[in-house]
Amino acid sequence: MAAAESTVATKILISPRYKRSGRANGKGHGVKVTASKKTGGHHADGDISRGKASFMKWTLDDVVYVAKYHRIPCFFAAGLLFFIYVEYTLRMVPDSSPPYDLGFVVTRSFHRALASWPELNSILAALNTVFVGMQSVYIIGTWLVEGRPRATISALFMFTCRGILGYSTQLPLPQEFVGSGMDFPVGNVSFFLFFSGHVAGSVIASLDMRRMQRWQLAWLFDTLNVLQAMRLLGTRGHYTIDLVVGIGAGILFDSLAGKYIESRKKTALA
Repeated sequence: MAAAESTVATKILISPRYKRSGRANGKGHGVKVTASKKTGGHHADGDISRGKASFMKWTLDDVVYVAKYHRIPCFFAAGLLFFIYVEYTLRMVPDSSPPYDLGFVVTRSFHRALASWPELNSILAALNTVFVGMQSVYIIGTWLVEGRPRATISALFMFTCRGILGYSTQLPLPQEFVGSGMDFPVGNVSFFLFFSGHVAGSVIASLDMRRMQRWQLAWLFDTLNVLQAMRLLGTRGHYTIDLVVGIGAGILFDSLAGKYIESRKKTALA
């Protein structure tokens, strides 16, 4: 029955006929699903019976409906086709050249300003280090002070994974890197580029703030995270991909930490 309901849900998404006919109005005891072997429909167990494949039943109305009401997936479908074309026509960067990074191109003027004004670079580095300290205090404080370990566990998962990935594929330091003794890691020591722990830690803290409805603090951290990302690109301390994956890593490990805590609660109750 669950498989049959899933089939109906899919048809509701792609077909205007289900909305017009009222066969899936959610009233009563749910949607009644019928399947006919003669018409090639779906069995109640979810298997496709002998007959037409699903796409062979689509009509022009279905296509128009998807294009009209599911614009975001359509946009990404167009993006898929575009980047397939780009991937097969773009010339690869020669192994003798530095990596091409669009974020470096966008922040070229900012990079020149930091390179020619060491004092500004050190001030921004010091402010960024303070922001990293704010992240750390908040994430550890949620556990030690508030007794909520999720953000702390998420950060532990994230930094361990970052170490594994950073060691597994060690990216070269950008040739135009502008360091500062005020930056973190302090003293321009070696560090892993992939992925950005600065960005991921900010995302973990921001997600926890949103769970606790600390909206203003969350928006502050998001704004500082954007400024932090711009500085990291401007100093060539990270590639763009490091920052983007850092955002995804923060979301991923926050989710995994939540699942871990729920599993421990279930085990304790059992």
